[in-house]
Amino acid sequence: MDPYGLYDNPLVTRYASPEMAELFSPRTRIRTWRRLWVALAEAERELGLGVTEEQVAELRAHVDDVDFAEAERIEAQVRHDVMAHIRAYGVQCPKARGIIHLGATSAYVVDNADLLILRDALRETRRKLVNVLDALARFARAHRDLPTMGLTHLQPAQVTTVGRRACLWAQEALLDLAELDFVEGSLRFLGAKGAIGTQASFLALFQGDEEKVLELDRRVSEKMGFPSAFRVTGQTYTRKLDARALAALSSIAQSATKFANDVRILQSRREIEEPFEEEQVGSSAMAYKRNPMRSERICSLGRLVISNAQNGAWTAASQWFERTLDDSANKRVAMAEGFLAADGMLILWLDVAGGLAVRPAMIAKNLRDELPFLATEEVLMLGVKAGGDRQELHERIRRHSMAAVERLKSGESNDLMERIGKDAAFSAVAPRLPELLDARRHVGRAPAQVDEFLREEVEPVLAHHKALLGLKAAVRV
Repeated sequence: MDPYGLYDNPLVTRYASPEMAELFSPRTRIRTWRRLWVALAEAERELGLGVTEEQVAELRAHVDDVDFAEAERIEAQVRHDVMAHIRAYGVQCPKARGIIHLGATSAYVVDNADLLILRDALRETRRKLVNVLDALARFARAHRDLPTMGLTHLQPAQVTTVGRRACLWAQEALLDLAELDFVEGSLRFLGAKGAIGTQASFLALFQGDEEKVLELDRRVSEKMGFPSAFRVTGQTYTRKLDARALAALSSIAQSATKFANDVRILQSRREIEEPFEEEQVGSSAMAYKRNPMRSERICSLGRLVISNAQNGAWTAASQWFERTLDDSANKRVAMAEGFLAADGMLILWLDVAGGLAVRPAMIAKNLRDELPFLATEEVLMLGVKAGGDRQELHERIRRHSMAAVERLKSGESNDLMERIGKDAAFSAVAPRLPELLDARRHVGRAPAQVDEFLREEVEPVLAHHKALLGLKAAVRV
């Protein structure tokens, strides 16, 4: 079959990492099913059912060598993927064939495997987000005291610093990390619950011995690395776990998109630019352009992740009683693509955050155009201290400011301070006007806030996740 004649998923071929793509691969999924069948057989043997060590050993020996072709041939006949893989496993394990999946329903392997994959996907997401936080912290520290124009409503407001602005991005990443921790902490195993969660089939296997049924549930969960299982479930684990996970990814996407939009605007002002490689082409028509393509792609993937969060919410809301199957097709797509899109977005975020190019001269130029306006509050205070009438001085500053704005709009430089300096009402403060144009006078506590924020909030988190640091972004396109 021509590989270029069928749709492929660009999340896999262009954006997400091999690590994340592998987690959601058929091979990982079915091997996890087989590990679950082994765990179930082991626990049932340990608790006295008629399962032999020879049968368990045979199952263990074939966990990884999945015969997908045989399973696909069987599924075409029986129209049931779990049953197809039970039979394919049985072909490879003839001695154990009769005890595979003993007492279980499909959700035992499907849902427990999904929980294991979900946990690993959350951890891989955390690894990338921690490295993004580290990159933002490094950037903030390097530019802690570089003055820049702060914008509200996308209009000049007051002076901040480049590092202080980066702390706003880092603050949101910190919140997202806390959300990931909460979601992973809320995960519990489905365990061995049977057809509708009552464990009736296992109770029959153990001839009414409830303690052994409880112990089976505990041992299976423990063997698969989960400290606990839900005490009550339907046939499946609650889909609120999926909804929480997709909501956490949405939260990350919101933060990444806000960062990327800020970079796009800053690049249009020529103040800060995302990485641009030597042979990179910015436009097919305009050779001079350096479009913020990576930041735009962050926003594009972020939109997909944010909108996809609704899938989890609707699925959780739509489960009837002990279970319906209208979650299955949606869940296969929504969970995988949510994590793959978030993964691709995080790779780009790490790449951009770690390679931002700062243009101090351009930042200073843009500040010069607006700084005289920002200095007028201090001019007013000095004038009043020198004996002037506040209301009269305020009116004079207003008129001079309006005239300076009109001059700026005509393409000329900002001459507000020259106008004020020539005004006799400000003669007492005129000698001090030049020093008021030093942007560093107007940054407030911004540099100190950077130091405090990094020291007290970011560095402890990075120290806690030290083993995850050192990841390099691998942007493929």
